[in-house]
Amino acid sequence: MADDRADETPEWPPAELDFSKPTIARAYDALLGGKDNFAADRALADQTAEFIPGLRESAVENRKVLVRGIRYLARDAGMDQFLDLGSGLPTVENTHEVAQRENPGARVVYVDIDPLVSVHGRALLADDHVTRVMTGDVRDPAAILSADEVKGFLDFSRPAVIMLVGMLHYLSPDVVDDVVAAYRDVLVPGSHLFITSLVDTGLPQQQELARITRENLEEGWARTPAEIEAQFGDGFELVEPGVTYTALWRPDGPVDPGNLAPGEQLGMAGIAVKRR
Repeated sequence: MADDRADETPEWPPAELDFSKPTIARAYDALLGGKDNFAADRALADQTAEFIPGLRESAVENRKVLVRGIRYLARDAGMDQFLDLGSGLPTVENTHEVAQRENPGARVVYVDIDPLVSVHGRALLADDHVTRVMTGDVRDPAAILSADEVKGFLDFSRPAVIMLVGMLHYLSPDVVDDVVAAYRDVLVPGSHLFITSLVDTGLPQQQELARITRENLEEGWARTPAEIEAQFGDGFELVEPGVTYTALWRPDGPVDPGNLAPGEQLGMAGIAVKRR
């Protein structure tokens, strides 16, 4: 684990970063069973998983739907530009790996507020000339869209994909509409918006997860399916099967909609194409 590596490699963890408090990216990494997390992140992941049945399975399911969504976008929709907002730490089957398997020239920019994401990403992608990573706050679209890592690297005069995968529920009600609209507005027709979010369909564990997330990470809101769908905005057309539980979004194998596990009922996903 990351703490063990600190003993073996003196420069790890970077001295300028604070690991005494959990972050979204590292807590998610802990839920996925990754190694790039610290005691505070693992404590939050363990505490939350203890109270929310199926939470770890939900994190895995969100990663699976990311893979299926990117595969659809790169292969079936022909997309070759991706802005992955709130991307989290590099793990197996990340956006650039899936997209570039379909199109080796596909360009990807990862954005996350956790500086550790940039530390890892730049080391991992040192020889990858079509993938970039930057530290940025998703809530500041103007800063992200004008950043050197984005401007001139992604060409928004052409169709592109903007991703808020596992990110929408971290945008508070007072900013979410304006933030998502700012990203939608930069897209030209033929572009796509990819969203996954913690959902509220009336199950107690959904709101409980949102509450625990807010208490520990300051952000976390479960939204109804209609509220998630509304974020795609006018001029966007949802691709089949629309906004649905992540396990039901174009699964690779048969899934019984009437018999979803608890972890399969915590999040929903949707992709829409901009028609006008």
